[in-house]
Amino acid sequence: MAALAFAQPQAIRVVKKGKGTAVLFLPGFTSPGSVWNETIRHLPRVESHVVSYAGFNGIPPVETPWYPRLRQELLDYIKQEKLDNLTLIGHSMGGNLAVDIAAALPDRVTKLVLVDAIPCMRALMMPGVPASQISYENSYNKQMLEMPDAQFAQMAAGMAANMTSNKAMADTLARWTLEAHRPTYVYGYTDLLKLDLREVLPSVKAKVLILGASFPDEKVVLENFQKQYAGLPAKTIHIAPASRHFIMFDQPDWLYGKIDAFLKNE
Repeated sequence: MAALAFAQPQAIRVVKKGKGTAVLFLPGFTSPGSVWNETIRHLPRVESHVVSYAGFNGIPPVETPWYPRLRQELLDYIKQEKLDNLTLIGHSMGGNLAVDIAAALPDRVTKLVLVDAIPCMRALMMPGVPASQISYENSYNKQMLEMPDAQFAQMAAGMAANMTSNKAMADTLARWTLEAHRPTYVYGYTDLLKLDLREVLPSVKAKVLILGASFPDEKVVLENFQKQYAGLPAKTIHIAPASRHFIMFDQPDWLYGKIDAFLKNE
């Protein structure tokens, strides 16, 4: 009897549109690629490659470790599509992927836009805790996996309200979390807590635009970005006024203007 070989599900889906400079758009954790739709409409003509991730927004999940799968498939995609002189625009975790890719492919990536992304989230949330002490199997993850749907929905709503001042979009953010594959949500977040990209920053040769959200304290936010991105050779940092994590919802015109000017500046 012949053995049947089934291809592994893909960790990324990419929608390609338009003509112009190639730009890879990377959403944050639980967000679909469509989070970038309005930004793309407000930019000069680009060939957009809009990414979405397995386990979110109805896309079938893949096995853990999740983040390394995303990273590898994105590297493969860029090579298969023969993308050069590439710009990467990433929000939150998408910014982490953008840095990771730019460090791995310094001759292909020429510009980076990092929207409220930090190279080592663990250093802010769990100072002094090494990655080696973070595992998939822990009491917090067990609690999250077993949490009743109503309690999980309440948690998602609270988190969403902290990430944008736009009430309508906060409801959307909460829905994206509820639609996520629960193990991907739980174990994928563990991947992000283990991640530390500060050591690869010197390998990034691209020009970098860092756009941070001012909430909860603009001065502290700026200091965190300056400290964590100290290893980047060429960077500009701007902090969006009166904005929470999703700058594209809270200060969209400010965001479009900064990215537009950066892309036009040779």
